[in-house]
Amino acid sequence: MRYRILGVTEAYDDQGTPLPVGGQRLRALLTSLALHAGRTAPADALIDDVWADEPPADATAALQALVGRLRRALGKDAVTSEAGGGYRLTARPEDVDLYVFERLAREGTAALTAHDPATASRALRDALALWRGPALADLADRTAATRPEAQRLEAARARVAADLQLGRAADVVPELTELTHAHPYDEPLHALLIRALRDAGRGADALAAYETARRTLADGLGADPGPELAALYVDLLDPARDSGRPAPPRQPQRDGNLRPRLNSFVGREPELDAIRSDLRAARLVTLTGPGGSGKTRLAEEAAAEHPRAWLAELAPLDQPEAVAGAVVSALGLRETVLMTSEHTAPQDDPVALLVEYCAARSLLLILDNCEHVIGAAAALAETLLTHCPGLTVLATSREPLGVPGESVRPVEPLPPDPAHRLFAERARAVRPDFDVTGDPEAVAEICRRLDGLPLAIELAAARLRLLTPRQIADRLDDRFRLLTSGSRTVLPRQQTLRAVVDWSWDLLDEQERTVLREASVFAGGWDLEAAEAVCTGPASDLIGALVDKSLLVATPGDGSMRYRMLETIHEYATERAAETPQLRTEAERRHVAYFRALVEKADPLLRSAEQLPWIERLETELDNLRAALHRSTVTGDTDSAVELALSTGWFWWLRNYRTEGAGWVGHILEQLLPTPRPDRPAPSDCRVPPRDGRIFPAAGDLADEDDPLYWPLMELRLLHIFFVAQSEPESALRGEADREYLVRVRDAFARPGPAGARFPGIIWPFTVYFLDNPEDVRAALDRAVANCREYGGEWEIGVTLMFRTHTAVDGPGNLTGVDDDVAELRTISRRVGDRWMRAQVCSAAGEAAIARSRFDEAKGEFEEALRLAYEVGAYAEAPFLIARLGEIAYRSGEHDVARKLLAEAGGEADRYGVPDPHAYVHLLNALMAVEEGEVARARALCDEAARESSRGTPPPQFTAAVGGVDARITAAESGPARGLAVLTDALRYAVETRCAEIVSAGLAGRGALLLGQLGDTEGAVRLVSASDGWLGGAERALPERAEIEALEAEAVVALGADKFAEARAAGAGHTAAEAVTFLTERVRHFLGPLTL
Repeated sequence: MRYRILGVTEAYDDQGTPLPVGGQRLRALLTSLALHAGRTAPADALIDDVWADEPPADATAALQALVGRLRRALGKDAVTSEAGGGYRLTARPEDVDLYVFERLAREGTAALTAHDPATASRALRDALALWRGPALADLADRTAATRPEAQRLEAARARVAADLQLGRAADVVPELTELTHAHPYDEPLHALLIRALRDAGRGADALAAYETARRTLADGLGADPGPELAALYVDLLDPARDSGRPAPPRQPQRDGNLRPRLNSFVGREPELDAIRSDLRAARLVTLTGPGGSGKTRLAEEAAAEHPRAWLAELAPLDQPEAVAGAVVSALGLRETVLMTSEHTAPQDDPVALLVEYCAARSLLLILDNCEHVIGAAAALAETLLTHCPGLTVLATSREPLGVPGESVRPVEPLPPDPAHRLFAERARAVRPDFDVTGDPEAVAEICRRLDGLPLAIELAAARLRLLTPRQIADRLDDRFRLLTSGSRTVLPRQQTLRAVVDWSWDLLDEQERTVLREASVFAGGWDLEAAEAVCTGPASDLIGALVDKSLLVATPGDGSMRYRMLETIHEYATERAAETPQLRTEAERRHVAYFRALVEKADPLLRSAEQLPWIERLETELDNLRAALHRSTVTGDTDSAVELALSTGWFWWLRNYRTEGAGWVGHILEQLLPTPRPDRPAPSDCRVPPRDGRIFPAAGDLADEDDPLYWPLMELRLLHIFFVAQSEPESALRGEADREYLVRVRDAFARPGPAGARFPGIIWPFTVYFLDNPEDVRAALDRAVANCREYGGEWEIGVTLMFRTHTAVDGPGNLTGVDDDVAELRTISRRVGDRWMRAQVCSAAGEAAIARSRFDEAKGEFEEALRLAYEVGAYAEAPFLIARLGEIAYRSGEHDVARKLLAEAGGEADRYGVPDPHAYVHLLNALMAVEEGEVARARALCDEAARESSRGTPPPQFTAAVGGVDARITAAESGPARGLAVLTDALRYAVETRCAEIVSAGLAGRGALLLGQLGDTEGAVRLVSASDGWLGGAERALPERAEIEALEAEAVVALGADKFAEARAAGAGHTAAEAVTFLTERVRHFLGPLTL
C-alpha cells in the first residue's frame, strides 16, 4: 500500500491502483494515521486532527465508526487497534510520500554539502515532484503542515543552489522571481535570485533585485539586509571582488554533550565529508588509527552538525564491565532515586536503561577510545543498535569493533598543507610572533618526520617556547633514525608516537619526570590539592611546568583547575613509572590514602546542607575512587578497602550506583573471608559473586566479635544486603543458608548500641521483610528510633523516623503517630539541611494529606518535594511527584488539569528514562475514562497499568487500586454483579497484604455502590457502616465520598429511617476480613455458588 498526503490524500494498493477514500473526514483520518506511520496514533490526536475544535458529543464512538469506514475502504487489516485506545496504520514510513520526500531532501542536501550538485539536483527534483498541492490538505487544522511546507521551501532553495552550481542560472531566474514574490522576507531566496541574475550576465538586474529586497525588508520589517545580501551587494559593486561567502550557518537547537573547543580544527575537510556520508549510510561507523592520529577530535567535528550528539569517553575506564555505566553517565541518566511510599522498581541494569532510553530517540552516540574495552564496547554497540532503530554509533578505536554492519573508516595522517597549517596555528598559540615563512623547510621536515600525526605536531609546536623550528627538526632527526632504521617488534605507528613522547620526556628535568610518573596513578583527572597529596616536590610549580610543555591538559572546573593527561601521554607515563616500582607503589599508596580521606570527609557532608558541592565532587572523582578501591583490594590493603567502601556507601545509594556498590562490597567481602575456599574463586569484576545458589556468604564465614574487623565487616555485610535488596529484590533470600546469614547480621545491629545508630546500621529493620512477618516491621522501626535517640545523631534519628513514617502511611493504623513524626522530622530536617531528607518529609506529609482529602495541603507538600528533588538532582523522582499532583487535580474534580499533569509526568518519565510512573499515570487516566463513560479506553489503560506494574515490584496498595479500577470497568462492561466479584478479590488482597485502612475502606465503599446497583440497599448500608469504622473518624477520599453520601441518602428514602439505622447498626464493628466474607456470600447469591 502507498499513501500520498502531499496534497489531497490518496491511497494506492500494491498494484498501484487508486483506492476510493471518499469524504473529507475519512481523508483527514487517513492523513493523521499516515503521519504516524510505524507508530500508534493516540485516539485524542486522531480526534483533534479530524474534527479540530468541533468534536462530536461522543468523539470516541464517532472515531470508531470512522475507522470502520476506513477499513472497509482499504481492507480490514489496514488499520489495527492498539492498547490505550489508539490506532496504527499498517504501513512503513517509506510507504508515505511525505517521508519519501524527507529522505530524498536529506540525500539531496547532503550531496550539495559534499560538492556533488548533479546528484543533489536530481534527488531534490525527485523530492519536490512528490508534491501535488498543500501538505496535509484534508486536516481540519493544518498546523501540522507547517513543518513539511518549510521543508519544501528549503528543498526548493537547495535545488536552485545545485542548479546554479551546474551553470543553469538563466533557467532558474523565473522560478526564483516567483518564489521571492511569494516569500518576500526570505533573504536566502533573494540572495539566490541575485546570484542567478549575476551569473546569467544581468548585473544591472541583480542590483535592482538587491534594491527590491532591501526596500522590502525595510518597509515591511524595519530591518537591513543580512550579511549574505550585504556581501553580495559589495561584490556586485566591485566585479573584481567575488567573495562568494555564504551566509553564516544556522545553528540547530542542540541536545547533546559535545563541548565547544577552544582551538581551531585544521584540515580534514575530505575526511569530514566522508564520515558524514558514512553516518548517513551505516548505523555504526568506526574511526580506526593510532593514538594521536586525531580520531576523537575528528569524531566530534563530524558529529558537530548533529542536533543530538552525545560523547561517552571510555578512556578512563579500567574494567570492561564499566562501559555501559559510562554511557549512562554520559547521557545524564544517572539520577538519584528519591524514596516515596510508591516504591519504584530498581534500575540496576545500565544496558536495559540505555535500551529503554534510546529506543524511541534519534541520537548519535560517540564511543570514544574503545580499544582497551573492545569486547564490551562491541557488545554494547550491537545490543543498542539491535534494539534502538533511531540510534547511530560513531566509535573511535585502534581496531574495528567487529560488529555486523560496521563501516570502518581509517584516519590517515594529515597531508602536507594541512599539517603545515596545524603547526603554524599551534605555534602562534605559544609564540604569537611566529612566522612560518621564516624557515618553511624546517617546518616541512618536522611535519613529514612526524608522519602528519596531529598529536605529534602539536607537541612539537609546543616546544617553540624553547627551541627554533630548525632545532626541533634536528632533534627529531636523531630520534627517528633510532626508531625507523631497524626491525622492531613494536608497530611503526607506535614507534612514531613513542619518538614524539620520548623526545618530550628528554626535555624534562628529573623533578618533572618524577611528577609525571606519579601523576600516572590518577584515573580520569585530578585537581591541585590531589596533586600536592600524591606527588612529591613542589607540585604546583611542576604541574604548571608540565601543562606548559603540553604533557598535561588544564581545564577550568568549579572554582579550580583540573588536570589530565592525553591518552598517549598517560600510557607513556605509566610505562615510565613501571621502571621505578618503588616510586609507583608509594604514589599508589598516597593516592589510596588521599581518596580514602576524601570520602571519609565527604560522607557526613553528603547528609548536610553542604551536600550539593560534595555530591558533585565525588561524581567528578568517581574514576579515582574506583581506582583506589581496585588498588586497595588487589594489594590486600584491608583497612583501606573496607573504609573506602563504607564511606562511599551512602553516595552509591544516593546517586543510584547501587549495583556497582553491591559489586564492590561483595568483592571486598569475598576477598576478606577468614577462610578462603577453593570452590570460591575470586571474582574478576564488581558484580555480586555467585555462592552455590546463595547470594550471601555462609554464616560460618562471619568473624567473631573480638576480631578488630568485626564491626567494619558487619557494616559491610549489612550494606551489601541493602544494595542486593535494591538491585535483586526478588532473589534477596535464596534459601536457609541466606536466612541464617541475614539473622546473624540483623541480630548484631538490632541490639542497643552505637553500631545500630549510624549508617548502614540504621537500615537493619528492613531485614524483617525477608525474615519475619512484615507486620513486625513497625516494632523493629520503633526499636531503631529509640536506639538512634540514645546513640545516634540528628540525621540518623531523622532517617529512622522517616522510615517509620512511610511505613505508617502505607500500612494499617489510620496514620497513627504520623503527624507527630512528621512534625519532628520537619524540625530535624531543617536543622540538618539534607535536601534528600527534606524531600522525604514533604513526600510523607503529602501522602498523609492526600489520604485525608486535604488536597491543598497535599499539593503544597508535593510541589515542595518536587522543588527539592530538582535541587538535589533527583530528576527520576519528578514524574511520580507530578503524577501525584495530577491525582490531586482529579480528586478535586479538575479532570482537564489532571490530564495535562499526567501527560507532563509521562513526558518527564520518557525524558529521564524512568518507566515506573507510567503504570500510575495509566491507572489514573483509566479512572477518569471510566467515570466519563469511555469504557473501552478505560479497559485498555487499566490493562496497560497492570502490565507496566508487573515489570517491577509494585507496593500492595497499588495492586489493590488496580483491582478496584478493574472492578469498576468490569461492572460497566458486564454488569455490577461481575464487577462485585472482581472488587471482592481486590479487597481480599488488600486485607491479606495489610494495606492502609483508606485503601480497604475505599474498596468496600465501591462494593457498597455496586450492591446498591444490584438492589441490595440494606447490604450496601451495612458495608458502608463497617468501612466507616475502619477509618476511625477520618473522611473518605473524594470523589468516592460524594457517591457514598448520595447512596445513603437514597437508602434512607428506600428503607425508611428505622431500617436504615438498623442496617447501620448491623454493619458497625465488622472487620475488613468479615466484609470480605460478607461480599463473598453476596457474589455467590448473585452469580452462583461456584463463582469465587
